[in-house]
Amino acid sequence: MSAATDLALAPLTLGVLGGGQLGRMFVHAAQVQGFRVAVLEPDPASPAGAAADQHLRAPYTDEPALAELARQCCAVTTEFENVPAAALRRLAADCSVAPPADAVEVCQHRAREKQCFAAAGVPCAPHALLASAADAADAALAPLLPGILKTAALGYDGKGQRTVAHLADLPAAWAALGGVPCVLERRLPLARELSVIVARGRDGQTVHLPVQQNLHRDGILAVTQVPAPDVPAATAARAVAWAESLAAALAYVGVLCVEFFVLEDGSLVANEMAPRPHNSGHYSIDACDQSQFDLQVRTLAGLPLVAPRQHSAAVMLNLLGDLWYPAGDAAPRTPDWAALLALPGLRLHLYGKAEPRRGRKMGHLTVTAADAGTARAVALQAAARLGLPGF
Repeated sequence: MSAATDLALAPLTLGVLGGGQLGRMFVHAAQVQGFRVAVLEPDPASPAGAAADQHLRAPYTDEPALAELARQCCAVTTEFENVPAAALRRLAADCSVAPPADAVEVCQHRAREKQCFAAAGVPCAPHALLASAADAADAALAPLLPGILKTAALGYDGKGQRTVAHLADLPAAWAALGGVPCVLERRLPLARELSVIVARGRDGQTVHLPVQQNLHRDGILAVTQVPAPDVPAATAARAVAWAESLAAALAYVGVLCVEFFVLEDGSLVANEMAPRPHNSGHYSIDACDQSQFDLQVRTLAGLPLVAPRQHSAAVMLNLLGDLWYPAGDAAPRTPDWAALLALPGLRLHLYGKAEPRRGRKMGHLTVTAADAGTARAVALQAAARLGLPGF
């Protein structure tokens, strides 16, 4: 029996594998809609575990914990892409699971992901899979250089990557990444980056958030602007259509983010997928009548999907642990949040992480306004007060 059928008998319990900030925001969205939430996460101080109705402190592959999560929950999701697919399959034997393990496995491996792009007719960067030292020394790879060498699995936020300019440098770069299977992608002349977040139900119904224009620094998302100021309508429509076709090709259920590159000639290529809500969609909590986490709840619980409406222009800035170490200080200092909160239309979101570390996502802020120009102007003031570069 679906959660939608039993909603009148609430509180039903939804489950989450993973305890990070995405899980925390899902917990909040589910609780607002009347659900209880159980989180399976080994870290006793996890952000999602602190917010959940129940925190099962165990590894993701722990059989007794998985059995207990399935017993308690009518449906289970994941909040990070590297959750063991075997755990999702184990849960699916006893309860509803979204996204499905097969789709998550595709998104966990860059080569499989690019095969999915090709099968769905979605272009991506020219690339090759390197599985051995012999592959890394293959002269036939010269047309892909200069390029970016990425581990096929477990890479995120710029981790597991090396820039390679010359063929002679490729073996050392492959060894530096651990000698594991990698994908070499040709560097493309980028004009900008964007992302599309779609939500797809079990009946195949799909809705999407507005196209988001993103700026990355050191491989980590720094700024998201919505509406996307530099993306033509035709390009945005193409990105949405391709994201929806990828969700259909994966038989996807849940929230899926597809990241794209817009090249200098205006063409569009897919970069990668995330089988979960995405950092670039956090603005939707404050700027849309349904956030990406509301959509995640609906897809998981089998509730109707309604197209989200953006009611305010928005700019989101990521807040990394570096902000706690101004001027290279050795001891962390809490940023001056009061100075930020004095700005109109600014909402501060902190993730409940006790230890600030450089490069660690500690929170984000969203500036909303009646028009994009005002939102950007206030966000630039916020960046200046934090000592962050403009955009």
